[in-house]
Amino acid sequence: MWESFMTRYISLIICVISLFACKQSKLEFQDINVAAGKIERIKNFESEFVSPRNIDVWLPDKYSNKIRYAVLYMHDGQMLFDSTHTWNKQEWGVDETMSKLLANKEIRNTLVVGVWSTEFRHSEYFPQKPFESLPENFRDSILSFGTRHEGTALFKSNINSDNYLEFIVEELKPLIDEKYSTLQDLKNTFIAGSSMGGLISIYALCEYPDVFSGAACLSTHWPGSFDTIDNPVPRAFAQYLDENLPEAENHRIYFDFGTETLDSLYAPLQANVDSIMRQHDYHSDIWKTIKFEGENHSETAWNNRLHIPLKFLLSEDD
Repeated sequence: MWESFMTRYISLIICVISLFACKQSKLEFQDINVAAGKIERIKNFESEFVSPRNIDVWLPDKYSNKIRYAVLYMHDGQMLFDSTHTWNKQEWGVDETMSKLLANKEIRNTLVVGVWSTEFRHSEYFPQKPFESLPENFRDSILSFGTRHEGTALFKSNINSDNYLEFIVEELKPLIDEKYSTLQDLKNTFIAGSSMGGLISIYALCEYPDVFSGAACLSTHWPGSFDTIDNPVPRAFAQYLDENLPEAENHRIYFDFGTETLDSLYAPLQANVDSIMRQHDYHSDIWKTIKFEGENHSETAWNNRLHIPLKFLLSEDD
């Protein structure tokens, strides 16, 4: 039964990558519809570090240059706002959730920067330093994953997550801070994502602790690949976190997971991460791990609970 599920899931992942590749050019020039606020798109942002991609910047209603805004950077930007333009007709509902929280004064004034993913998503989202700590034969096995199962490579290039983060920190953030009325300090800069996007979010916080003060990691894909037997990846991630978690007093970290589909893998791996968090003096005021019984691995599931990490990271009390 498990093997059958994994075969179907691997096929789905390969299908998603193909859809990203073929739909990206079609979506570049389509307007995103939002229920609240507005989207300003930076089309095909050129970078020295990664391939060009769209950036969708969500501005809340009554955005004003007279107000300074915190900034939340989110991965998989094309999945955040408008389900009519996503490959699976699902979305995070970021505009609705942010607008409701702002209207209720539950979070600080914040704009959202949605960074589109590309066909290189897995290569850009897999944390590079943990990857490089793996045995060479296992690194090769990860990079060839997908080809072994479906004949199409899951990883379209060598691991490139350090360059991906450098693109965000060195190129994208300065542009956002120049173009918009932002609060540019550590306290007001955050990052978030799901699945592999959860991995790259916690990696970003560890690699750039002076840039990002908080990370929301939903359904974090701790296995890294989709092999579950004798998989050294979770241990490599855990060791990296043990050696690189920033000082607890200046940062907030949110993890969660469901219990269905791919999320059913995560409970024991997250428990190991939680033990590391406690060893580094993270406590309930600055770190949360939440289990969502019955929830699966999908944008619909992340939409349902997005308000929780947003309130945790962006509370006006800070």
